[in-house]
Amino acid sequence: MDWLFFIESSIAGLATGALYSLVALGFVIIYKATRVINFAIGEIMMISAYLFFTFAGILGWHPVLSFLLAVLGGGIMGGAIEKTIIRPMLGESPISVIMITIGLSNILVGIAQIFWGGGPRVLPVFLPKEPIFIGELYVSSKIAYSALIAVCILAGYLVYFRFSRGGVALRATASDQAASFSMGISVPKVFNYAWIFGCIAAAIAGILVSASGGLSPYAGGMALSVLVVVIFGGLDSIAGALIGGLLVGWLETMAGAFWGGEYKMMAIFTLLTFVLVLKPHGLFGTEEIERL
Repeated sequence: MDWLFFIESSIAGLATGALYSLVALGFVIIYKATRVINFAIGEIMMISAYLFFTFAGILGWHPVLSFLLAVLGGGIMGGAIEKTIIRPMLGESPISVIMITIGLSNILVGIAQIFWGGGPRVLPVFLPKEPIFIGELYVSSKIAYSALIAVCILAGYLVYFRFSRGGVALRATASDQAASFSMGISVPKVFNYAWIFGCIAAAIAGILVSASGGLSPYAGGMALSVLVVVIFGGLDSIAGALIGGLLVGWLETMAGAFWGGEYKMMAIFTLLTFVLVLKPHGLFGTEEIERL
């Protein structure tokens, strides 16, 4: 075995996994607070990347300002979706809410095609381009810096949700909404903040992924791999999102490197099937007991 190639591929896979973990964290935050599975998160990533392309590529604004505005746009979009579309559906059948998010994902694809066209786009360069060498190991600069940004954002989220009042309110609401109401927590506001923070995480990941892989109206398809991550780790588990993202990213990259790109999805869905047979709620998901 070529160990140098194995290690280089492993580093690239873990870096990809860090981006998966960031998107999965946004997915989990929304589900943990509101019990809504957001199938439109991939398209929110895509629209946020198009916003960055508009600000930096078309208008010529500074990449840092464009990045911040695009991320802000993703958060505003998430808050608006929750308040105008999701909140009126709370209490309805879960399948109805899921279908709403699926329909929303298709609407966002159509909006992207109307405003930016259906062809592929290349984002303006905003990450350092110099190759990175660790001894004899080569690491793509785009992948390395994207992973570094993702890890910093993940750390910031974990600190915020662990120590801030907003994080305590989110965890309290996720545990017991009625008790949270009785303690003076505004549950609707927590729902809205969960969507905002979840979509901000997705927006950041969408821009970073598109910087390496290009952008098109169907770029949100990577959310299929992220869905595997959150089901694998547990829909309501932040630890599962982090660990699952790294593992799925590594496995997907290694399968593509050693077997070919056509085996990527087979590898991760085989892993998902194996895990769910043993632990139906995912590795770290909460087992819910229903009394009949």
